[in-house]
Amino acid sequence: MLPLAQFQDFIEQHQLFANDNKILLAVSGGKDSVLMLHLFKAIGVNIGVAHCNFNLRADEAQRDENFVKMLAASLDLPFYITHFDTKKYAAEHKISTQMAARDLRYNWFEEIRDKEGYDFIALAQHQNDMVETVLINLTRGTGIGGLHGILPKREKLIRPLLFLNREQINELIEENNFGFVEDSSNQSTNYTRNKIRLKVIPHLQEINPNLEKTFAANIARFADVEEFLNLQVQKLHDKIINRKTDGIYIPLSEIAKLKPQKLLLFELLKPFGFTENIVDEILNNLKAMSGTQFFSSNHQAIINRNDLVIVEKNVVGVKNQFIHPSTTCIFLGKDEINLSFSNDIKFETDPNKAFVNADKLIFPLILRYWQNGDKFIPLGMRQPKKVSDFFIDEKVPLHLKHTTPILINGNGHIVWIAGMRQDNRYKLTTATKKVAIFELKN
Repeated sequence: MLPLAQFQDFIEQHQLFANDNKILLAVSGGKDSVLMLHLFKAIGVNIGVAHCNFNLRADEAQRDENFVKMLAASLDLPFYITHFDTKKYAAEHKISTQMAARDLRYNWFEEIRDKEGYDFIALAQHQNDMVETVLINLTRGTGIGGLHGILPKREKLIRPLLFLNREQINELIEENNFGFVEDSSNQSTNYTRNKIRLKVIPHLQEINPNLEKTFAANIARFADVEEFLNLQVQKLHDKIINRKTDGIYIPLSEIAKLKPQKLLLFELLKPFGFTENIVDEILNNLKAMSGTQFFSSNHQAIINRNDLVIVEKNVVGVKNQFIHPSTTCIFLGKDEINLSFSNDIKFETDPNKAFVNADKLIFPLILRYWQNGDKFIPLGMRQPKKVSDFFIDEKVPLHLKHTTPILINGNGHIVWIAGMRQDNRYKLTTATKKVAIFELKN
């Protein structure tokens, strides 16, 4: 007999899917996925079968494919198959064979789900898989997220067999006389998961025969703790993080008050790719001089006076942009500069606009970022000033110093520091006949 009541109770308890949803089942042909397939078929859900041939076990892999194909046909179910050159993919991406197989299958499952209109992808992982995952995470090092291991539902992935352990699945397969295929690689200790399964867990079960149930209870607690932590971090985020157009600002005084400091700052900075080691560096340098920088793969954090400012990494390789009289719009990094001309001699006191005496412009103009040694004569002044000193006087954060567009005339003069100040030499006068209007949009 199949445990249909338990199966449906687990689905309802974790709200895995609705009765009218369409579910794509990942079926390898092993005991776990075969049992999952029969359980779904028995409760009358709209399902399809997907199988991956990773071409890792030669004839055995083809045997598995043929078995799953015939099983789907016998149950009158849609069948989807794909073949991967897993070893080639692993070599190209410099990852393990297991990781390559994981990436390939999840990407393909999502393609089929989206293309064929399925609502969820069902995976046949059970309680023993959950125990193995937690042990692997602990061995490699993990945060609280790794302690709850495999969750019953995450986005479009569902795992409806987590109410069963491997022994129970074996018994159900035998009782119901379900056919299946055995993956010989499951007995190989070349893979980390198999080492945990075959060599570590048996010893732990000697200490605790109910290991799977104990881990399931622990994992539920860890999941609750993670949910609570996420709620607290969100409250903290809303309280101390200030999103501005030029970056994300966190007051250093608020960071100093965090308890536990490292955990909370790590959770706040995790969405920006900062690792625990970088968080340690930041905490050790809270009193460092303004301009101290820290980097993740895609962001940088900068000590800027009283704040830690988070910005995306500077655009690498941005070249000078040329502006011709016919140019109406040009981009530098994320900034857009619009150009128009007018015979109406007037101006606005808007820092995002420059009203320039057009007769003094020598085309092509150049739009670029700050360079060491840049000087200009700020509007209203008579003496040149280093742009770097101007930035300091205006309290411009370091990250904006390197990402503020500067408009250069054909003679090398700075015409305008976009969004801040134009050069006094190019201001409108009573003798001006034509105005060039530059506008910054970002």
